[in-house]
Amino acid sequence: MASLPYTAVACASVRADPAPGLLNYAAVHSCLLRADRRLSLPILALLLLLHFRFLAVAAGAHFSPAVSRLASRLRLSPSMAAVTLLALGNGAPDAFASAAALRGEGGLPRAGLAAILSAGAFVSAFVVGAVSLIAAPFAVPPASFTRDVFLYLVAASALFYIYLSAEIFLWQAVGLVLFYVFFVGLVFYMDLGAAGKAVSSAEPETTANGMGRAAMDLPVSVEHQKQRKASLWTVLTKQVTRVWDWPVTFLLKLTIPSTLPSEWNKFYICANICLCPLILLYSFSSFIPLDSRIVFLLPQIRFPLWSVVLLVSFCLALSHFRFEKESPETENIASTLISFVMSVFWISTMAGELLNCLAAIGVIMDLPPAILGMTVLAWGNSVGDLVADVALAKNGQPTIAIAGCFAGPMFNMLVGLGTALVMQTAGVYPKAFVLEFHVGIVVAFVFLLLSLMATLWW
Repeated sequence: MASLPYTAVACASVRADPAPGLLNYAAVHSCLLRADRRLSLPILALLLLLHFRFLAVAAGAHFSPAVSRLASRLRLSPSMAAVTLLALGNGAPDAFASAAALRGEGGLPRAGLAAILSAGAFVSAFVVGAVSLIAAPFAVPPASFTRDVFLYLVAASALFYIYLSAEIFLWQAVGLVLFYVFFVGLVFYMDLGAAGKAVSSAEPETTANGMGRAAMDLPVSVEHQKQRKASLWTVLTKQVTRVWDWPVTFLLKLTIPSTLPSEWNKFYICANICLCPLILLYSFSSFIPLDSRIVFLLPQIRFPLWSVVLLVSFCLALSHFRFEKESPETENIASTLISFVMSVFWISTMAGELLNCLAAIGVIMDLPPAILGMTVLAWGNSVGDLVADVALAKNGQPTIAIAGCFAGPMFNMLVGLGTALVMQTAGVYPKAFVLEFHVGIVVAFVFLLLSLMATLWW
């Protein structure tokens, strides 16, 4: 009985401090499960596995095909697809997060800069190794690989010099953004001589049972023999996996449009039309609050923004369900773009949920804050990059995945952090924006630079 007041106080404290994300894991532990570790740890571990599976399905079944199809339609080389599509997909959420963080009081948070540096070291080392192990053997153009690593090393060195000076001017912040523009221009220039080698191979097609085109090309008799030789345990495992994946697949189909005419489904398309605008509005809620009041149809009456968007999208979905009868004959580039954007949203959102769940487990287990910072917070923001790049490698695009391991972190550092710094330095122009010095960030810079130099040497 003595523990009940403590539980009530902890629950009230957690509810007073809402957590960023879809689910408050601290509230689940303190309020729903009454701070019982025997219940909290298994349930949070199950949620952790669900987040991982959600990330894997979103990246493998939606994000990777969307990137491959867009690269094929736009005739982009692997390097160009990596520095544009893949970097934008992996880095756009971090760019918005950096801009939102720097709008607050107190200047540049140490944790934000440390997260970008730690994520860069994690992606350029661990993710590159994971992609190499999964997709090996494959050939990487030496010139493009050396270019990507070297320019990332130059950009990190320049930012390190700026940080050691403890201040940054407007022209320096603009220079960070322009350096990435220069990087994209250099990639485009180097690819001009190899226009015939642009990405033109058809992307791997997946079937309902998760097997690729290679399985579809096998004779029916071979497939039948393989099925007969399957053990009972294998069959049970497949059935359990299907049951486990069904809610994840169903939710993703409701919110991510299919890009192939053969997969066209009127119900899912109408659900996409109804839900996608609302989800996109939620993704921009840090800039445009969902409950912003606007005048719609009726004068002098202000409706919440989310209700107006939901009403309009629901009416469009009903119209599509009523008048659309047949599937499109060819692949629609607009659907592919929407699929790419929604896949980015889900990967970013579920990576954040996974990070919050890991942090809650660490707090419940009474892990020291230093250990959490070096493990969960250091690489948690890179889980989305890891899953997306590995999915691309599995789907036959290892060159794009390797290039994205350097283009993505460079985009986060130069465009995401650079844009946020431009906003801050413009506010104090012509004075310099003061950077808070901390030895931990210096250590993060050193490890990132050593990782890049070792990669370049190797």
